[in-house]
Amino acid sequence: MEEGTHYRRKERRDRHYIRLSERRHHSGSLSVPPARPPPPLLRHSHHGICGGVTALLVGVLALGVLGQVGQATREPHEGTQERSFSIDYDNNQFLKDGEPFRYVSGSIHYFRTLPSEWRDRLKKMRMAGFNALETYVEWSSHEPEQGTYDFSGINDLPSFLTIAQEEDLVVILRLGPFADAERDMGGLPTGCSQEPRLRLGARPCECTRVRGQGGGCQCWWWWLVSVLVVGWCHAGGGGCVSAGAYLKYVDAWFGDALLPKVKPLLYENGGPVIMMQVANEYGSYPDCDFAYTSHLRDLVRAGVGEGTVLFTTDGNGVGFLKCGKIPEVYATVDFGSGTDVAKSFDTMRLFEPRGPLVNSEYYPGWLDHWGAPHSTVKAEAVAKTLDEMLALNASVNMYMFHGGTSFGFTAGSNMNGAFQACPTSYDYDAPLSEAGDPTDKYWIVRNVTAKYLPLPPGKVPPASPKHGYGKVSLAPLGSVFHMLETVQKVTSKWPLTFEALLVPNGLVVYQTVLPFRIADPARLTLNDLHDRGYVFVDAEFAGMVSREQDMYDLAISARPNQTLTIVVESQGRICFGPHINDFKGITANVSLSGHILENWTMAPLPLTNAKRLDRALTRLRRWAASMHLPPHRLQGTDKGGMTFFTGHFQIPTNSSHPMDTFLRLDGWSKGLAWVNNFCLGRYWPEVGPQVTLYVPRGVLQPGNNTLVLLEQEAAPCLTPDSCYVTLQDTHVIDGPTPL
Repeated sequence: MEEGTHYRRKERRDRHYIRLSERRHHSGSLSVPPARPPPPLLRHSHHGICGGVTALLVGVLALGVLGQVGQATREPHEGTQERSFSIDYDNNQFLKDGEPFRYVSGSIHYFRTLPSEWRDRLKKMRMAGFNALETYVEWSSHEPEQGTYDFSGINDLPSFLTIAQEEDLVVILRLGPFADAERDMGGLPTGCSQEPRLRLGARPCECTRVRGQGGGCQCWWWWLVSVLVVGWCHAGGGGCVSAGAYLKYVDAWFGDALLPKVKPLLYENGGPVIMMQVANEYGSYPDCDFAYTSHLRDLVRAGVGEGTVLFTTDGNGVGFLKCGKIPEVYATVDFGSGTDVAKSFDTMRLFEPRGPLVNSEYYPGWLDHWGAPHSTVKAEAVAKTLDEMLALNASVNMYMFHGGTSFGFTAGSNMNGAFQACPTSYDYDAPLSEAGDPTDKYWIVRNVTAKYLPLPPGKVPPASPKHGYGKVSLAPLGSVFHMLETVQKVTSKWPLTFEALLVPNGLVVYQTVLPFRIADPARLTLNDLHDRGYVFVDAEFAGMVSREQDMYDLAISARPNQTLTIVVESQGRICFGPHINDFKGITANVSLSGHILENWTMAPLPLTNAKRLDRALTRLRRWAASMHLPPHRLQGTDKGGMTFFTGHFQIPTNSSHPMDTFLRLDGWSKGLAWVNNFCLGRYWPEVGPQVTLYVPRGVLQPGNNTLVLLEQEAAPCLTPDSCYVTLQDTHVIDGPTPL
């Protein structure tokens, strides 16, 4: 792919949203609200995006000067050991303990790598000459339920940052609250509460419905997102929230949980954190709500004090920076290889006339989507642009240095004209592979870094050993429909969304009994089903609808009193843009030849909680044993769809094992995989590009190991001999994709 291609894709995406929002402002319509940043606090007048020229003048003149006020400027007093990190505006550089400092940092997300591998990844980055770590904080990982905070295991942010310091890396922390990062809903939480209503001005906003027809209390975070996308109400009523309500949750998350964890880790307090980002690429949205972004700045300052450098990052265009720049916060830019470096930094200079040059997101690769070719960027192009930036004494963060894995249900999706779900792998064509191995790009980048920063002594740690554990025979455990006998159900006149059902992700089974005679065939319409629906009449598979393919109609044949079943899969919430308010499940009325169907029963499957799933599978196993069913009767369909399969494999007990391995699913179609109750993520080798799933050694154990698959569509299990998967020693993330 030619140089700069990936960044231009991002730039076009950002500009697309600005154009959409400009049309919205000029037309006065709220039909396409901007969504990526958190909410505006103040509504603008009918003049729209700050009048354009006025905003630019404010950005260039006022904000550029204000950006120098209030930044950390303390230097160590002579004869003391005081630690400080500041901006030296006179000499266009950073100062660390009073000495000139330039960072070359890399992005590694703690939530995409097992804790047992954190040190390995960080050490390898340090040995490439990088002297800083950059990471997002993912709100959703830390607050799965309102007011319940989790900083354990893979969410142990303080331990991750402490290991970085032990590996001689300073830290650049991106606080959020919104991240993007191709995560489910951009890292905003999907935990729920049952708060009955919030108010927008004097207008009461009930907790919601399905397109004006149903009821049911939505997740509290979805009220937040209503504000995040400009404080609007969903079409049809409901889902409204005030900006103040959103900020109540942000303030609690920052003030009660996050900032108290971060403050002891600040550089001035003996920790590694030298800089913190306020908001994330807010300039990609045109609201220019400086009251909101200033509130975030003040919130951070109140929590950690005045000593830490705060910064923003936005695209390398005036249109991004004029709304992204925050007074008293240092503005930086982001761009990829093949970009005109001097021109990009000239744009930054319009808003920061003095201070160090910084590219806060330099892309060595790009993200993937299911069904599209694996993204790559030539290492030579990455090295060339990196060299150009470092020659200007710029500080650079490489996004990503190690991409890692979106385990479980954490991968998000995009809406780039069409809905596109992101795969489990977040390899990103980065210098370290998904499994943490140095690639050819690693060594080429290291050679550039070595021209400007000293390489640490010692050898680069080698690639972790991989092992192929061979075939794992599987057998059906029971079907999704069998599991319905053992899980709780909800009834309602209208179908409810995942959010109304308090379901964060996974699958929900919707059922209704047909009360009338229909034409043969009849048109079943499932408009705006999010995201993939499998339709059954009684137990017979009737067809599929797909948001990705924009297919929402299906011809079915049925008789009165037959049961219509729709199994709906969430493929990950949109992580960026005006559609981030991405309700899952059946989001509109279901009609059959124009007649709206009522009286629904809904059964969420307990897939997102390992303990609940284990209990449900135990009940399913007992039920199947009591029924004495042959294997083919345990499958959900004749092809093995909607079926749980399980098997066991052995890991040698000597000291060299377990090792990393990769799960290959030839003949399997689409589903989810668990090893020892750990959800590896989604698989979909039928469409690629990801063919295998990374199985890190940290989820394996010597001796017996258990593998569970939920196959949604078709399994190669016509005979027991063909019903298997393979654990191999090579990863395949660049497999064939549809035309």
